[in-house]
Amino acid sequence: MAQVQATMDTQFHVLAVDDSIIDRKLIERLLKTSSYQVTAVDSGSKALEYLGLLSEENEGRGEVGVNLIITDYSMPEMTGYDLLRKIKGSTYLKDIPVIIMSSENVPSRINRCLEEGAEEFFLKPVQQSDVNRIKPHLMREKVLSPNSLKRKSMVECISPEKTRKCNNNHNNNLCDIFLHNICE
Repeated sequence: MAQVQATMDTQFHVLAVDDSIIDRKLIERLLKTSSYQVTAVDSGSKALEYLGLLSEENEGRGEVGVNLIITDYSMPEMTGYDLLRKIKGSTYLKDIPVIIMSSENVPSRINRCLEEGAEEFFLKPVQQSDVNRIKPHLMREKVLSPNSLKRKSMVECISPEKTRKCNNNHNNNLCDIFLHNICE
């Protein structure tokens, strides 16, 4: 239980990407108000540079210390969708949750982003209630990867037999938290 509490007390690092200074400052303020550490950049290419994905030789950089990426969809040079695809195509970064935001409510765009691996799609202007929806994605990432395990490999390991075993071991608090977070 102490390990779970330590995980919950950790400050999460969010990379915010938006070409609009007004929207970037708004999301940065909302995230900081919610006690997130924030790095804000104004383009997809600067996000890739920060993440170490700008060139093929840097792709193997490893740990970047970012727990979540929130990006605008409509940006010059590289859209948020393009950034999402590059992140999800990276061996080392594919398990970082990505949230797309846009001022345009286009169902086909929303579905395409979600199908490509985005965790959420927020409509702008982003509000505090949207930021409150981020925490479960961060907690899922932390709970599922306490020993550098990736979310996908952990989800693949869960089977009904292991779930029953977990329930039979009277370790229900941790199991409930774990199963609740991966089944959302």
